[in-house]
Amino acid sequence: MTVQEEINKLKTEKNAIILAHNYEPPEIQDIADFIGDSLELALRATDVTEDIIVFCGVLFMAETAKILNPEKKVILPAPDAGCLLADQLSPEMIKSAREDNPGAEVVLYVNSTAESKAYADIVCTSANAVDVVKSLKSETVLFGPDSNLASYVQEQLPDKKIVPLPKGGNCPVHVEFTPEDAISAKKKGYTVICHPECPAEVRAHCDIIASTGSMMRNTHLSERWAVMTEKDMAYRLKTEYPDKEFLSFEKAVCKDMKKISLNDVLSSLNSESPEINLPADLMDKAESSIRRMIDLSRKSNDKTSETS
Repeated sequence: MTVQEEINKLKTEKNAIILAHNYEPPEIQDIADFIGDSLELALRATDVTEDIIVFCGVLFMAETAKILNPEKKVILPAPDAGCLLADQLSPEMIKSAREDNPGAEVVLYVNSTAESKAYADIVCTSANAVDVVKSLKSETVLFGPDSNLASYVQEQLPDKKIVPLPKGGNCPVHVEFTPEDAISAKKKGYTVICHPECPAEVRAHCDIIASTGSMMRNTHLSERWAVMTEKDMAYRLKTEYPDKEFLSFEKAVCKDMKKISLNDVLSSLNSESPEINLPADLMDKAESSIRRMIDLSRKSNDKTSETS
């Protein structure tokens, strides 16, 4: 029996589901029940009926799944799979920024710790960041921890004052991209799509700026794509659209997203660990900001369905 077959057998026996992010290695994507971006995974996590969630991603994602499913067992096969972006923001920074900006609302990117989310008014993902900020009443919005995503939102909503928190917070993977990457790909005939976590000077040379979920939805627009985000997003796209060409960038590697192996998933299913556990009061505080985002996203989807 192969490792994949053992995983599928245990998954059935234990009534478990495997959720995976688009940046996970190909072999992990291949055994997942559901693959998506942060928003898609958060929405899917609210509909889980299985007893066990095996989350193949990084810590903040597994925490979100646990917050949305406090009664279920949530397992992160690689407990040290963190997020360097999330680590750049602390609750103390948020509290200090609130004091300096009375009346400002706090929007936290889902790429943040559960402790920080407990101090947010609402959470967002790269897919809905503009809609989330647009929905707020306050003119000044504290936005963290990704300053590049904050600058993208500011470009789309010039009437708002977006204050990045912290200033200069960034995803180490996306700041590796340069304008020349986009310019060179265009010269070779590729349509260039990039993640909004890329720096503004890089975004300026791209054809489309999109979350990884939106990258999937925009694929019909071209036959040849240069995909400026974590390299294994190209594998996901190629799997779904085998007749199209996707150029990935080998330098764009999230090491934490690569920490989970097939053997780790098998071991986690066997032992039902390492389990994500958070204090009940922390989950309660963080849940409100996450649920507010989910409610907004679902209302937006409903309106889109009505007009399509």
